[in-house]
Amino acid sequence: MSKRIFVSATNTNIGKTYTSTLLVGALSRMGLRVGVYKPIETGVTAIAPDGNTLFQAALSFNPELASLTLNDIVTLQLPLPAAPFIANEGKKIDLSFFDAALAKIEALCDVVIIEGAGGLMVPIDDDRMMIDLPRHFHAVTLLVTHCNLGCINDTLLSINALETAALPYVWGLNCRSEDTDFEIVSLPYFNHRFENIYRIEKDIDAIAKALLDTISSTNEERLCNT
Repeated sequence: MSKRIFVSATNTNIGKTYTSTLLVGALSRMGLRVGVYKPIETGVTAIAPDGNTLFQAALSFNPELASLTLNDIVTLQLPLPAAPFIANEGKKIDLSFFDAALAKIEALCDVVIIEGAGGLMVPIDDDRMMIDLPRHFHAVTLLVTHCNLGCINDTLLSINALETAALPYVWGLNCRSEDTDFEIVSLPYFNHRFENIYRIEKDIDAIAKALLDTISSTNEERLCNT
């Protein structure tokens, strides 16, 4: 099994795909063959836009992925732009369907970036939320959060969900040009509460290293508990 990173966010349209493409580059520069996978994408009409962006980014660094197609990268494609539970009409999803697809990608890479849909508490089917996928995949989560007013609340809620579920994670802020008040109204609290504050764009190399370190320590802990 390759190293696995699950990219999630505090909500939709926070920057998961943008972050994942930067992470592809950072991990590739570290000498790793990087693969990408998006188990579920909703709002797909012609092609899966997020999955295609991920695929093209990974292909530019890892030509071995050329043996795959976009359908290999995005397993479940649904036309309605909604939570998977709604877009898939509440049907139960067999996660082994994803495992087979992921195994095909992992044969061509050292590390795979798995991008979720929406935020951590987005319903997949009647039994599972998106937060259940990193545990199923034995992946370390990269939580992407925003820099708008309200980011403190959103970030802490998502971190609390990950910690309550005992899921290993790294988190980073995806600040945009319009987030002009962040340094005044939100950053002081983050500086007070956390030792390390990662910005997605400028700290992506440090984030990549932190994720790999977390994967290593998680694997060591798993071995000690077996």
